[in-house]
Amino acid sequence: MPNNNRTTFMGYRRPDGSVGTRNHVLILPTITCAAQAAKQITELVHGTVSFIHQHGCTQVGDDYEQTFRTYYGLGANPNVYGVVVLGLGCETHQARSVAGELAQTGKPVELVSIQDEGGTLDAISKGAKVAAKLVQEASAQLREPCDLSELIVGTECGGSDACSGLSANPAVGKVSDLIVDNGGTSILAETTELIGAEHLLAKRAVSPQVSKNVYEIIKNMEDRALNLGIDIRTGNPSPGNIKGGISSLEEKSLGAANKAGTSTLQEVLAYAEKPTRKGLVWMDTPGHDIEQLTGMTAGGAQIVLFTTGRGTPTGSPIAPVIKISTNSLLYNKMNENIDFNAGTIIEGIESLDDVGERLFDEIIATCSGKLTKAEILKQHDFGIWRIGPSF
Repeated sequence: MPNNNRTTFMGYRRPDGSVGTRNHVLILPTITCAAQAAKQITELVHGTVSFIHQHGCTQVGDDYEQTFRTYYGLGANPNVYGVVVLGLGCETHQARSVAGELAQTGKPVELVSIQDEGGTLDAISKGAKVAAKLVQEASAQLREPCDLSELIVGTECGGSDACSGLSANPAVGKVSDLIVDNGGTSILAETTELIGAEHLLAKRAVSPQVSKNVYEIIKNMEDRALNLGIDIRTGNPSPGNIKGGISSLEEKSLGAANKAGTSTLQEVLAYAEKPTRKGLVWMDTPGHDIEQLTGMTAGGAQIVLFTTGRGTPTGSPIAPVIKISTNSLLYNKMNENIDFNAGTIIEGIESLDDVGERLFDEIIATCSGKLTKAEILKQHDFGIWRIGPSF
């Protein structure tokens, strides 16, 4: 049945009370050595998702904790019905530790170890069997009306052009305000791409402490670059951005900040950390598209809005990603990858409010089951922001 109520979407209720827009069974490899086996399980069992990565071993300190938090967050994301945690056996990020934490969410969790099973083939066999059982259970779950207040929406700005700050990003800002007005949560990310606009967001902070946190994460990001002998304020680091008409990092930042709308900034989050407050929040992520996308989904985002002035096929194994073009030429050129055109604002065909309302309807439809183009093309991108070396 179609959902004509603009304050609800049709979602899946989880044991912990959270709501998913998708009903995946996740094959979660906790070590790069298990990633290929996880991929083969997804090829055998319809209804499963996974990802290839290079993490999970010889990581220490904060870098270890951040990767563990990301693994947990992806499995705990409400879009995941159940998880098969697949490990090697001797890695730093022990699969049994991840599985133990995820079991506390109340969702079904299975543990498979390649070494315990006696090798890759037996591990794939066991993993496929338990995954098939979870998929059948998941298929019996029914969508139900869920309030927009239960949504966490990630926002992201890909390669920018001269139209980004005039069309797609402010349209996402309109939607961000609508989500917040309905009691939901909107995540602003990309710390590197907010350098130069931090003072505007700090003024909107809910408290002096949150305002202080804004300046702290900007300084920390700049210090990382300076430690490498680079001042990232001196120009834009992306050749694609420059080709698209962006003259400086500050110019890109002022356009990217429009995704935040006009709402009060409630808190600043660490990478892959789940929001503790409703409303607009800022997650500290790099500008790397895939790493920030992974961080927001690990933080609980059930859907992501991704603006682009250059074009991208980017998607997530966990959350639907709505790609939004800044101009109509790009939308027509890469229509197989891009879901939504905000270029009508530039052409004067629609107002910013019109496009914001249209995008809001697209979010409700997608959260209720409409597939994005990245999902249809199985664009399961994944990457964790590493903040330390491997040892």
